[in-house]
Amino acid sequence: MPETGPAGGAETGGPDGVSGPQLARAVLDAAKARRESAAKTRRRAGTGGTGGGERRLRGYSGPGPDPRDPQPLGAVLDRLVKARGWQQPAAEATVFGAWERVVGPEVAQNSRPVKLEDGELTVEARSTAWATQLRLLAGSLLKQIAREVGHNVVRKLHIHGPAAPSWSRGPRRVRGRGPRDTYG
Repeated sequence: MPETGPAGGAETGGPDGVSGPQLARAVLDAAKARRESAAKTRRRAGTGGTGGGERRLRGYSGPGPDPRDPQPLGAVLDRLVKARGWQQPAAEATVFGAWERVVGPEVAQNSRPVKLEDGELTVEARSTAWATQLRLLAGSLLKQIAREVGHNVVRKLHIHGPAAPSWSRGPRRVRGRGPRDTYG
């Protein structure tokens, strides 16, 4: 007759007639043996740990690039500019810093950017003839600037000729028609 437990039900033994705590111990030992054999096959395949019982750090290991590698300075600066929201000021600075690259060597030789406010770029030409020429080229210059530094950085051009000489020198000035006999 089978033995009955405290609840009155039949107690079933394991395959070797093992029951209770001995059965639990046997199941745990079998699970541990399966886990260790699986770990050994992973180590042999190269996906497991380092072998000497050391635990492998997770994350950045193995071949290939990771964020801890040395980075090119340009890439680091690009990330910094994007993170700080400096795209617009950097594009505006490019207009002044790389004027020859932005508009071409011939135009850059005969003009220079003076100021950029609210998307309106003021350009000073070398002569009045070049000021007229730049006014005719304003549409294509805006396209070139947009292609180089981005759209909506420069929306309008103000082009003027060279600055005329100023006769107002010194702390005091007499109002009137100015010097009339200077050239004659």
